Amino acid sequence: MTSYSLRSASPAKTRAEAVVVGVLAGPKGPQLAPGAEDIADVFGRRLRPLLSTLGVKGKPGEVTRIPAGEKVATSLLVLVGLGSTEATPDAVRRAAGVAARSVPNAASVAIALPAHTPELLRAVTEGYRLGGYTFTDYRAAGEDTSPSDVVILSEGARRQEMVAAFESGQVLADAVALCRDWVNIPPGDLTPPAFADKVSAAVAATALPEGVPAIGVTVHDEAALADLGCGGILGVGAGSAAPPRLVELTYTHPDAVRHIALVGKGITFDSGGLTIKPGGSMSTMKSDMGGAGAVVAATLAAARLGLPVTISTFVPMAENMVSGAATRPGDVLRIYGGTTVEVSNTDAEGRLVLADALVRATEVGPDAIIDVATLTGHMVMALGDRVTGVMGSPEIVEAILSAAEQAGEESWPMPIPDPIAERVRSSKIADLAQHDWIRWGGGLFAAAFLREFTADLSWAHLDIAGPSFNSGGSNGHLTPGGTGVGVGTLVDYLRAQSA
Repeated sequence: MTSYSLRSASPAKTRAEAVVVGVLAGPKGPQLAPGAEDIADVFGRRLRPLLSTLGVKGKPGEVTRIPAGEKVATSLLVLVGLGSTEATPDAVRRAAGVAARSVPNAASVAIALPAHTPELLRAVTEGYRLGGYTFTDYRAAGEDTSPSDVVILSEGARRQEMVAAFESGQVLADAVALCRDWVNIPPGDLTPPAFADKVSAAVAATALPEGVPAIGVTVHDEAALADLGCGGILGVGAGSAAPPRLVELTYTHPDAVRHIALVGKGITFDSGGLTIKPGGSMSTMKSDMGGAGAVVAATLAAARLGLPVTISTFVPMAENMVSGAATRPGDVLRIYGGTTVEVSNTDAEGRLVLADALVRATEVGPDAIIDVATLTGHMVMALGDRVTGVMGSPEIVEAILSAAEQAGEESWPMPIPDPIAERVRSSKIADLAQHDWIRWGGGLFAAAFLREFTADLSWAHLDIAGPSFNSGGSNGHLTPGGTGVGVGTLVDYLRAQSA
């Protein structure tokens, strides 16, 4: 287990086995970033030619290891490129993530990346913690090469706002790691009942600040869902041997100034149902519960931080499988509250489970509703695999985009045009059409469908189908598998709402 601490020591005098410093790609060549001034002073005029000889450019992801010599206390300097002429939180977060994978077999590490403001310190903390994330639950036990002690160096380490930023970064990193863990679990081991149990266990294990009431948890099983009339969740889960669930969380701070409802898509595996996916498209479908993981993890993080808000979280969970009991194209489902929906494509199941949960969310009277879902391949086609599409009420969309920027999560606003909304009402036998097989604007159609269940409340929809799962290699603070995207955006949004 690695311990993390915050200190104001000089990177040239620390006795950590390895010291990490940043390199900026300056206009006159590479230069050490803020936080490494003492190291630069030790090398003096020899520094620039040394960097040139070693081929250091300061590019993002670039790592150079240098035996430190006798003038500094450490034995190894690790230079990590920031890829910028300025030390921004995003650049620092990515560099810290790279650093976490670039210090082999060191028992202690000191991080001297730019950390002279609360924003930068938080970015260093999050980046290093998340860049070193691994999921090893299904691997044979091997040697643990992670350091036992990691020290983040900052000149303002004793200031209250810096300590708060360091602690906030730790809490957020824990939350993102929790979401990544859930996404990475094989789908046979994370059925809806198992997922509901894990959420309940995570809530029970969450330590809250003094004076903050416990988080409430309610789990609706298949019988309770039938009594409630949650036809969307039951319809999607009908083909699976693992029955669906609806988990509802309530966090209420005694000084709450806003009430936010969070809704997350929890499809634990998506075969496509009778509209079955091609085999190659199923390999990452364990990640189809990434939205559920994000809203739960964000709720727990907000509670740990003691944010003065009320949060009502709704997590519909189902496994979309094929069997004789599966919902058929052409079936009509009755959503919680009575709206009927004609199903045309059983592989567009996420919007059906979200519909039940969104109506439940409207009933608690929140100031705003935010749903997070790995909803459509159309959004991946439009924005790629690293950018979240954000749709909904303009004022909430703007706030979400601002929070995403602060959290270092790329997002982009998308419209819901009136003609798209008309397509949602095109069914000839039900109130709404779930899908219409028109190729264009499918991600916008899905958002327009969800809006029908928000009772005209302020609402935003985050389509994370692209950035929720990293099928490639490590990149900055992102590691292979589940990314935990959305957690940071939601926490920063809730933080702003509580201000």
